[in-house]
Amino acid sequence: MAPNYPAGIGPYRCGSDQPLVWIAGPCVLESQSGALEIAEELQRVAQLLGVQLVFKASFDKANRTSGDAFRGPGLTEGLRILAEVGRETGLPVTTDIHEPSQAAAAGEVCDLLQVPAFLARQTDLLTAAAGTGKAVNVKKAQFMAPDDMRHVVNKLTEAGCANILLTERGTFFGYGRLVNDMRAIPQMQELGVPVVFDATHSVQEPGGLGGATGGNRAMVEPLARAAMALGAEGLFTETHPDPDQSPSDGANMLPLAEIEDVMRRLLAIRQATANLVETHCD
Repeated sequence: MAPNYPAGIGPYRCGSDQPLVWIAGPCVLESQSGALEIAEELQRVAQLLGVQLVFKASFDKANRTSGDAFRGPGLTEGLRILAEVGRETGLPVTTDIHEPSQAAAAGEVCDLLQVPAFLARQTDLLTAAAGTGKAVNVKKAQFMAPDDMRHVVNKLTEAGCANILLTERGTFFGYGRLVNDMRAIPQMQELGVPVVFDATHSVQEPGGLGGATGGNRAMVEPLARAAMALGAEGLFTETHPDPDQSPSDGANMLPLAEIEDVMRRLLAIRQATANLVETHCD
């Protein structure tokens, strides 16, 4: 396997010999109070379990199935809320950007910028994200092969980005379905960067609810278990106090009350795998 160079995310280091980086939060910002409620509970769990938590929420869901679906508070208000979450909790925060013009403003607030899967090939967006000097996490497009992400890494590196993460989030399987080829995790690690597994978007069913995206949250933990066993350096999970009432991606999200137990089980698998590797090396 090629060397895996840890990526710096604010005070964190994301790598195979580091504590798990856990990117978690609601799909979309609804209110400041709601974001803080979720962030504080996730922070409690992260501190209890010894993982590196990055709080994630979107200020704009620009790729909704329906044109009249809820999108979020927008750039200015969304970044204000994220900044407040970071100030109140001390957590690094992240959000997704959709246009090069959003990168600089997001980079003033976020320690990690996320490039959505549908936009993974957009050179101007990648260059703008790299130009902020912050870490950049690019989700592998649902239509891209893992090895093709080398072009993404090259674009970011050439634009001066020193801290790159790639995320596996499923591959199109016909219409309205995604599947995970778990080989993508070690294959993208061969590119020399840490890999995150997006457990909640991997269970999406695009357009599955007619005018909205559906999903199957029962499959979130089984897929995440496989990713932990394969050595993913990061985990991405969206969560909400009442997912079925969330205005975006509710069918995919884990209930906030269940997140601690899920993470305990996943971390046990990660630790067991690490012990096997150490025993083999000895």
